[in-house]
Amino acid sequence: MNDLTALVDWSRAQFALTAMYHWLFVPLTLGLSVIVGIMETIYFKTRDEKWLATTKFWMTLFGINFAVGVATGIILEFEFGTNWSNYSWFVGDIFGAPLAIEGILAFFMESTFIAVMFFGWKKVSPKFHLASTWLTALGASISALWILVANSWMQYPVGMEFDPEQMRNVMNDFWALVLSPVAVNKFIHTVLSGWTLAGVFVVGVSAWLLYKKRNIPMAMRSIKIGAWVGLVGIVLTAGSGDGSAKVVSKVQPMKLAAMEGLYHGHQGQSIVAMGIVNPAKTHDNNEPEFLFDISIPYGLSILATGDMNAFVPGVADIVNGVSIDANGDTISTISYQERINRGKLAHNALRNFDQAKARGDNEAMNVARSELKENFNFFGYGYLDNVEQAIPNVPLVFYSFHIMVILGGYFMLFFVLVLFFVYKKENMLANKWVQIIAIASIPLVWICSEAGWITAELGRQPWTIEGLLPNCAAVSAIPTESVMITFFIFVVVFTALLIAEMRIMLHQIAKKSKEDLDKAEL
Repeated sequence: MNDLTALVDWSRAQFALTAMYHWLFVPLTLGLSVIVGIMETIYFKTRDEKWLATTKFWMTLFGINFAVGVATGIILEFEFGTNWSNYSWFVGDIFGAPLAIEGILAFFMESTFIAVMFFGWKKVSPKFHLASTWLTALGASISALWILVANSWMQYPVGMEFDPEQMRNVMNDFWALVLSPVAVNKFIHTVLSGWTLAGVFVVGVSAWLLYKKRNIPMAMRSIKIGAWVGLVGIVLTAGSGDGSAKVVSKVQPMKLAAMEGLYHGHQGQSIVAMGIVNPAKTHDNNEPEFLFDISIPYGLSILATGDMNAFVPGVADIVNGVSIDANGDTISTISYQERINRGKLAHNALRNFDQAKARGDNEAMNVARSELKENFNFFGYGYLDNVEQAIPNVPLVFYSFHIMVILGGYFMLFFVLVLFFVYKKENMLANKWVQIIAIASIPLVWICSEAGWITAELGRQPWTIEGLLPNCAAVSAIPTESVMITFFIFVVVFTALLIAEMRIMLHQIAKKSKEDLDKAEL
């Protein structure tokens, strides 16, 4: 058991490392492609040389980021086969289909038109080049769509059934998979948050140019585009986040409880604006939930259901069998201990089916199939030894969620402040503190983005597939030492890639800032 625990922990650590490094590049690709598209559209309409120079400047940074993002993304997909082969088998064609579509449609679309973006200025018409830029941006978003559809299925498995003949899941409703509420909200939230991140990046880099008193006109027009895109992004991200919270409350109530550090829910449940989680608190003791907190009355009830008087279950409530149904009503469900018991019945039924199949006993196969179907929704719980294993790391989920929310609120104010000053030219140029805030906000927006991803993924632990397959059953049967060695190799490689990207970007920014970015040639 200790060997299995170590293998699972190291495999999770390696996958988390790869995913978090990859996520450094994805949102900037999503947002910066849109900003470059807007800038080239302005150039196409005005034929103003300064907009061509501006477009090329940001397009160069987009290309650097895109290339490194692809490298980390390919490694991430390989890890499903190397480290999580049991998961890959169990999900059958369900998980593979969206990733295959992403590779065939979106990635090839991006790689084709990004070549035209960078090398086609003198080879294709301005209209076709503009179309290629926007198709690259569209391809990036479509790529994100299919990856997030696959991820959302892990959070909320729909459109499938388990086939005991194959010992794996098979898809029976493709559109249920694509249009699940988790997938729709996750896609909107992710893409729009990319606009926010790219907006901060463009504003921050442009503020550095102002601080250095270089290419001031280009910096000012870039700030306007970046700030408007960022403001639209953060406002719509907040709206989609509200929708996501309502979906999570229905399909992943344990995640919502962990996000709020809530153990015992109430009607008219308040929401914690900020607080310090009590590390001694568990679902079965009487310790207070927080050492310190500032709460907003009725906030969580409104966020989760839209009804200020609604009951929102906490961790202990859910463990004991109290939850919210699809209509937002409080219901008595099956306790976690009973889920574990029924999960073990599902495992036993699957073994019986396999043995009956080997004997050629059709009647016994049908009996086992029926018992398996009856208990399959709790299949994953059968791998657990106790209810504690089904509870995520509440403090870590709570802090990551609140860091995301607090920084999200900051960026909404940030963009309003930047737009106020940028339309008063003398103020933006004169106020060094505004420029410094903009530059300092660049790392903060990445912290915000990573915190959101941590919330989404750690909030559903211990599940690779919610309720159906925990980490301990999904991992590949490989030596722990192999995973440890590759973990440290990836630390070195990914860190080198990140440093290389940052150095290349900084070099390009410094180099181009010394040129006249109001002039450019095709």
